[in-house]
Amino acid sequence: MTEESTEHKRLGHKFIIAMWIAVMIMVFFLFSDLLETDYNPNQQVLSKTTEQQNNKTTKQQNIVTLKRNRYGHYVTQGKINNHSVTFLLDTGASDISIPDKIAKQLKLKYGQERRYQTANGIIVGNLTTLKSVSIGNIKLNNVRASINPNMTDDEILLGMTFLKFIEFTQRGDTLILRQ
Repeated sequence: MTEESTEHKRLGHKFIIAMWIAVMIMVFFLFSDLLETDYNPNQQVLSKTTEQQNNKTTKQQNIVTLKRNRYGHYVTQGKINNHSVTFLLDTGASDISIPDKIAKQLKLKYGQERRYQTANGIIVGNLTTLKSVSIGNIKLNNVRASINPNMTDDEILLGMTFLKFIEFTQRGDTLILRQ
């Protein structure tokens, strides 16, 4: 074998290795995207506004439709103070519960300490007020929330300080929110 053919063989092996690495990277991104969609099927929020007429008045109603994820939860994109966040709807949570690291990213003010009874026991969090909270075209202003130093997830529990102002109906794997 000549030196030139040995060099071509090495180059061929390097090309095959590079190709396999590229294929593995593409498969990784494909599956990570599928897993993200599996966890949060509401990355693009479906919302609409309808008008209802009663006698001489016209009333607008904002409607958001969410799909349940494969784990049985409603996870969706939304906004806090015009910053994109991920919400996990939780009717068992009194307040909107924000992980400490997200509260710092959003530059929220840490208010008075408050004790909360959670599934994991009693925790101490800080009250805060959010200028705005929205999902699709549903938006509320000046909403009470709590900053939870024990939460490590990247989603925010959307509790009753938001949900009590929203009418919601579940049909199968779909949740319809009306404001």
